[in-house]
This record gives sequence, structure tokens and C-alpha cells, in this order.
Amino acid sequence: MPPYFTIAEAASQIAAKKLSPVELTRMCLDRIGKLDPELYAFLLVTEDRAMADARAAEARMMSGALKGKLDGIPIAHKDIYNTAGIRTTAHSKLLEDNVPDTDSTVVRKWAESGTVMLGKLATHEFALGGPSFDLPWPPARNPWNTDHFTAGSSSGTGAAVAAGLVLGGTGSDTGGSIRGPAALCGLAGIKPTYGLASRWGVLPLSFTLDHTGPLAWTVEDCALLLQGMAGYDPADPASANRPVADMTADLSKGAKGLRIGVIRHFHETDHPASPAVLKGIVDALDIFRNDGAEVRDVTLSSMTDYNAAGWLILTTEAYAVHEPWLKSRFNDYGELFRDRLALAPLISASDYFQAVRRRRLLCAEMAAAMADLDILITASAPAEAPKITEVPKWAMLEKPNFTMPFNVTGLPALSVCTGYGAGGLPVSMQIVGKPFQEATVFRAGHAYEQATGWRKTRPAMAT
Repeated sequence: MPPYFTIAEAASQIAAKKLSPVELTRMCLDRIGKLDPELYAFLLVTEDRAMADARAAEARMMSGALKGKLDGIPIAHKDIYNTAGIRTTAHSKLLEDNVPDTDSTVVRKWAESGTVMLGKLATHEFALGGPSFDLPWPPARNPWNTDHFTAGSSSGTGAAVAAGLVLGGTGSDTGGSIRGPAALCGLAGIKPTYGLASRWGVLPLSFTLDHTGPLAWTVEDCALLLQGMAGYDPADPASANRPVADMTADLSKGAKGLRIGVIRHFHETDHPASPAVLKGIVDALDIFRNDGAEVRDVTLSSMTDYNAAGWLILTTEAYAVHEPWLKSRFNDYGELFRDRLALAPLISASDYFQAVRRRRLLCAEMAAAMADLDILITASAPAEAPKITEVPKWAMLEKPNFTMPFNVTGLPALSVCTGYGAGGLPVSMQIVGKPFQEATVFRAGHAYEQATGWRKTRPAMAT
């Protein structure tokens, strides 16, 4: 079934007319046909659309009119991204027959870049309720071991990219829903700065915490995908009206000169990570030091403080989005979604105000801590993926997660694979930057990937 291509590799070969977009797309569709019956990554495969996109890209290739590095690249979209004339369900019975009239901004921008759309990918219900077994479609499974969890809510994207069904895909991130699947599926995934990439046409969960972003096999591929989706959009009230930087400009600079802060207490004390996760971070810091970076510890408020503010805001804002349906169609939601939001009516306006107030203080704290730093490092997830049947309903309340602090602050945060644990499943770390400094985050992540061999190993089921 191999070969596999990264986006950068495929783009180079397409530009040189050595790789046919039609053949590449056919390879991905064949892989979907073979592997997805075990993975459940796709809710809908759009084969006719994919082949039409691929033939159009091939015609541009042959005429020397390629649109850029995403032209001819097979991708798929998380099924909360509206796609014109193509079913968009949020993995929920409530939208089982929903067919939007227009594309979301990100879907449109990627299409205009020449991407080949293979279909719509599994998610947790409305990006919150999962893994659920009482929905119209089963949850996606981890290609490293299909008995295990992908994390969420960009579950189908994580599974599809890891198994090579697509070269990249969209995710959304409200409390970690890009970085979680990237971590447990062994990928690169970035939650960009709040406001960098449009959310228009993406089904909302929490208006002040939602982010759109990509997942891919490598950091470089994430940079290419984010380049294609970033930019001001007046249709999104939170969109930042500023020029988009070159995401790949600093990739080749290495880590020399970077000032790195390690939030050691997040992964050693606040939520102690597994030995494999801790070793991955220690080894990564050694790589950065040996490359000429400065590394020092940083102390912030407890991760629990960031999570308390974030989850209260998320729950309140999600209830505001879903209140009409929760009142009229409560039992049409899956159990996990409806139970997780059933607490929201008990939250008072005073509670919400205090969480927002606390959020402002935490944002100021983190900005001050980063004043003379370029990036922060901590874990992305505490350990390898658990079994999919053993994920607690209230996991987000039992222990603080490593990703929510950067939704609360809106900072760009990248998850990268740092190896494999005792069970043979991926472990990871998180690289966090200053607002709109994605190029620096990608620089650090790429330097780490280039110094290690983790990108050479794919899940056994996909080889």
C-alpha cells in the first residue's frame, strides 16, 4: 500500500511533473477502501468530487499553471465544516440530513488552493460528545491500535492522517481538539493564534475559545496547510485584520538562539505525565540545547486554574449555542453530549463573569512569563491513548488537561510526536508561541523533527 507522501514531498513531485494528482488521489481512495472499515475515520467519501478535483489539478500541472504547494493534495474536512451541496452532520442525529448551501471560509480557501477533497471526517458530536457509541455513525479508532482512542474532537482527521488516508485535514480546537488527536495519533497539529484562521461556516461550540487549524504528518505540512487557511475574514467577528506571515520562512533556521521556557510543573506536578512522555520532553530539550537554544524553567498558576476558567466558559457558551435544541430535542443528542451540557443551566451569570475575569488575569500572567521567551514547552497529553471503551465521561473534570491553557490565552500551540510509550502508541509534547508567531513555533517543531526519526514510522495496519 505505501508509498506515503508528505504534502511537501508530493508538492515538489507534482511541480516537477513526476507525480500525478490523479494517481495520488486514487492511491488515497484505495487506502480508504481497505482501511476505513476498521477505522471509521470517514463519515462520507466524496469519490466523484475527489476525482474531478484531481483531474483539474493534473490539467493545471500539465499546463504549468499550478496554484501553489497545495494544488493536487488530497485532504478531507472535519464534519463540522460546512461544505456546499455535501452533507455536514457534526456526527449527530440532529443534523443527519443537513446539506449546507455554501462552503465555510476555510473549505473555500483550500479549494481555491487546488486541494483535492476526499470527504468528511468523523468528529465527536458537535465537537464535544465522544467517544460515543449511540450516534448514527461509530467513533473513529486509532490506527496504531484500533482498540484505542484517537482523542477528540478531531478524531477522524487524526485517524485519517495517521493511516495515510489523506495527506492533511481540518480540525477545530476549543479545549484541545486538534492537539489531542495529534498527540494520540502521532501527528503534528496546530491550534493557531485566536483570530488567525476563520471560523465562519464552522459549527460553533464556544465562540471565545473555538479555533480552526490543520493536522498533518509533519510540522512542515502543517505550516503549508495553515498558510492556505489563514487570513482576515470579515464574516468572523473574531478574525484578526492583519497580514499573514510566511509560515515556512523560518523552518530551516534550527533551534539556535531560541529562548525556551519549560512549564515543568504542568507535566510533573499538576498532572504528572507518564515516563515515556517525560522522557520525550527531556530528550527534546537536550536536542534544543545542543542546537544552541537557551532553556529555562517557567512557573505559572496551576494548570487547574487555567482548566477551571476554560471549562466553565466552554460549558456556558456551548449551552448558549445548543439551548433551543436541548429543550426541544434533548434525547436526539448522544448521552455524552447531553450529560456534559446538562450541568450548564446550574452555572450562574456571576460564575461566568468570574471565569472571564480570571481568564484575563491568566492571559496577563502568561504574556508576562513569555516577555523574554520565544516558546514554551509542556506535554500535549499525559500518556499513550487509552482504550476507546475506557474513556471517562467526565475526564475533562477529573484532571486538568495540557491543552486548555492555550485556548484560554489564545496562543498558538503545536503538538508533535516525541516517540512511543510502553504500549507502542505515540507520545508527544506541545510547543507554544507568542501571538501570531506561528513561524517560530513551526521552526522549533521542524528542528525537533529533523533531529529525530519518528516521522519514518507509520501504524502497522497501514504498511
